[in-house]
Amino acid sequence: MKQVNRDHYRFEQYSHLDRWASYYYQLKLLLEGGPKNVLEIGVGDKVLKNYLIENTDIKYTAIDIDKDLKPDVVGDVRHLPFADNSFDTVCAFEVLEHIPFESFEQALKEMKRVSKKNVLISLPHFGPPIQLYVKLPFIKFSFSFKIPVHKRHIFNGQHYWEIGKKGYSLKKIKKIMGSIFVIKKDFIPFTNQYHHFFVLKK
Repeated sequence: MKQVNRDHYRFEQYSHLDRWASYYYQLKLLLEGGPKNVLEIGVGDKVLKNYLIENTDIKYTAIDIDKDLKPDVVGDVRHLPFADNSFDTVCAFEVLEHIPFESFEQALKEMKRVSKKNVLISLPHFGPPIQLYVKLPFIKFSFSFKIPVHKRHIFNGQHYWEIGKKGYSLKKIKKIMGSIFVIKKDFIPFTNQYHHFFVLKK
């Protein structure tokens, strides 16, 4: 079901500095896998799409439930209209929290089914961070830590759930992911403490 209008992705209200930091990691993780073709679930403001099309030979396909965003395919992550092993890499960045948590596992299984190798995901991770960054000549050090606040999540018209909220612990999310994939890596970028990245292997 469509949740936001197309103008939700206007630069002045959507593309904050921390989101651009997140784009860096999206592209870095994707390119590290060396895919020949990619499926992106949820097109957003099309930064990833535009970079890949303009700067690489990777064949890009987008699927989104909102036809107004003009994806290549209109469809639902819970029922992907593609054959098994269709894409080297399948990614969903800040997407899966937009479906009810009961459908999370089903969406992961669908992403696994249509991927050949890698699945890349980022999810919102709630919790105020403590951060320390020191940069001196020949020395650079950064440290961050999320303060656990088990706040109950209330559906805000977009997010049905978020990591760190009551009932959605990181341990629980990783247990579900680990039952379907090998979790190769997971991390929160220092420059965007709200986005938690996962690199999953089929």
